[in-house]
Amino acid sequence: MEKNDKEAMGTNQKTVTTDHEPEINYRGWKAMPFIIGNETFEKLGAIGTLSNLLIYLTTVFHLKSITAATMINVFNGTTNFGTLLGAFLCDTYFGRYKTLGFATVASFLGLLAIQLTAAIPELHPHRCAAQGNTDCRGPTAGQMAFLLTGLGLIIVGAGGVRPCNLAFGADQFNPKTESGKRGINSFFNWYFFTFTFAQMVSLTLIVYIQSNVSRAIGLGIPAILMLIACAVYFVGSKIYVKVKATGSPLTSVAQVILVAIKKRQLKLLEQPWLSLFKYTPPKSINSKLPYTDQFKFLDKAAIMTPQDQINPDGSPADPWRLCSMQQVEEVKCLLRVLPIWASQIIYFVAIVQQQTYAVFQAVQSDRRLGNSNFKIPAATYVVFLMLSLTCFIPIYDRVIVPFLRRVRGKEGGITILQRIGIGMFLSVITMLVSAVVEEHRRTIALTQPTLGVAPRKGAISSMSASWLIPQFTLGGLTEAFASIGLVEFYYKQFPENMRSIAGSLFYCGLAGSSYFSSLLILIVHSATKGASTGNWLPEDLNKGRLDYFYYTIACLGVLNLGYFLLCARWYKYKGNEDSLELELEVNGEKSQSDKSFV
Repeated sequence: MEKNDKEAMGTNQKTVTTDHEPEINYRGWKAMPFIIGNETFEKLGAIGTLSNLLIYLTTVFHLKSITAATMINVFNGTTNFGTLLGAFLCDTYFGRYKTLGFATVASFLGLLAIQLTAAIPELHPHRCAAQGNTDCRGPTAGQMAFLLTGLGLIIVGAGGVRPCNLAFGADQFNPKTESGKRGINSFFNWYFFTFTFAQMVSLTLIVYIQSNVSRAIGLGIPAILMLIACAVYFVGSKIYVKVKATGSPLTSVAQVILVAIKKRQLKLLEQPWLSLFKYTPPKSINSKLPYTDQFKFLDKAAIMTPQDQINPDGSPADPWRLCSMQQVEEVKCLLRVLPIWASQIIYFVAIVQQQTYAVFQAVQSDRRLGNSNFKIPAATYVVFLMLSLTCFIPIYDRVIVPFLRRVRGKEGGITILQRIGIGMFLSVITMLVSAVVEEHRRTIALTQPTLGVAPRKGAISSMSASWLIPQFTLGGLTEAFASIGLVEFYYKQFPENMRSIAGSLFYCGLAGSSYFSSLLILIVHSATKGASTGNWLPEDLNKGRLDYFYYTIACLGVLNLGYFLLCARWYKYKGNEDSLELELEVNGEKSQSDKSFV
C-alpha cells in the first residue's frame, strides 16, 4: 500500500458539515473487514447453492431438463432485473445500511429453505424419483411451493445486496480527500477479488461436497456461511458511515423532463451557465455540477418565466413548473451514461460464451490430468477465468496503477473509459483465440483417432483441454478491465443520491447480455440450419462450426468497440462547481473543453 493509503487506515477521517449536521467519521479501510467479509461469506453462500441448482432440480426434484433450465433462466433474469427495484427502494426510503441488513437476512432464510428441502424427506420427492423410476411422482404442490419460497427469498436478498454492497463500501471513504479517492478506486478492485475468490471456492469445494458427499451437508454449508455473513455485517454497525435516503431521485428526473416538454417553445439562452435558475437544497448530498452543453433541450426546464414563482428560501414554488440547473445537469448525467451502458450488453456476450460453449468445448476435449485416468470436470475450466482475474487484480492495483499514476499524473493511472476500452478490446481477442482453438480441436477430432464419445454430444477430440486455458485467461483479464471499470464508472458518474440504482445498472447489463446471447444463438440456429456448412451449433460440436459463431461475436465486438470509442470521445465526465468557476476566472468565459477517451 502507498503512504496515503496507510495513513487512511491508521487514522479516522472526519468531515465537519454545516447547518448543525453531525460530522461524518469516515473509517475507510477499518470498515472493510466487516463489509468485504460480509461480501465474501454472502457470495460463498449464494454461489455455493445456485451453482449446482440446475442439477439439484433435475436429480432431486425430478424436473425435466427444459423445465429446470427455464426456471434457472427466469430466476437469473428476475434476480438481475430485481436489483432495479431494490435500488429504488434503497435510495428512496430505507438507505443502504437497512436495505443490506434486510437483504442479507432474506438471503439466509432463502438458502436455509433450500437446504431444508434436501435435509427433510417430506420436502422433496421420494428418492426413487431421482433414480429414474417411472412409477415415482414428481414434487407435490407443497414441495414446489416451499422450494419457490426459498428461491423467492434469494431473489429478494439479491435485489438488495447486489446494487447496495458496492455503494455501501465506497461510502466508507471520504471522497473529498486524496487518500479517500484512492481508497474508493482500490475498493472496487478488491471487491471483485473477493467476489471471484468466493466463486472459485464455491465451484470447486462446495460443489464437490454437494455432488460426492451429501447434498444436505453441501447445501447446509452455504446457509451457515450466509448466517456468518449476517453476523459479520451487524458486528461492524457502529463504525459504518450510513448515508440516509433522501426521497425518490426519480421524481426530480421526471420533473426535469416534463417541465422541459412544457417549455419546449422557449428559446435557449445565450449564456445558460449564468442565466439558468440555480438552487440547491441545503441538505442535498449531491455534488454541485457545472453546466454542460449536451442535451440542451433540457435547459428549458431551468429557464425562468414571469409566471414562475420563487419561495423565500430560493426554491421554486412549483417544482413541476421550474427546475434548477443542478437538477437538469443530474438528468444529463443519466442520459450520458446510457450509451456506454448499451455497449456493455454486447461486450459481455464474449464472457457469456466462456461460461457456456467453452465448457462444451472442454466436454469434447481430452481432460485427463497428465498420464492418469482422472478427468478434470468440464465446468471446472471456468475457474481459470476466475483465477486470471483474481491474480491480476492485486498486480493491477498495487503495481500497474501506482506506476501509471507517476507517469501520467492521473488518479487511477488511466481514465475509467480507457480501462473499459482496453477490456472491450481484450474481449475481441478472447473470441478470436477461442475460434482458433475450436478450429484446431475440431480438425483433430475429424482427422485423428478420438478418445471415445461424450454422452449426448459426440466424439472426444484428442486435443488437450489445456489449449482452452488461454481463452479463459484472456476472459479473466477482460473482466478485470471492463467489468470492474464499468462498475466504477456507474458509481462515480451517477448523482450521489442514485448510487444504488447505478449499482443495479451493471446487473441489468448482465441480464441484457444473457438475453442477447440467447437471441443470437436462436438466430444462428435458424439461419444455418439449411446452410451448406450445416448447423453451426449442433449438440455435437464436431459436426458444427462453433469457430464461425465465435468469429461472428468477434465481429460484433469490433463494431461495439468502435461504437464505444465514439461514445467515449463524446462523453463528458461529471464535474464540480469549483472547476467551472476556475475556468470562468481564467478564460473569462465558459471553457468548452471536455475530458475525452484520449
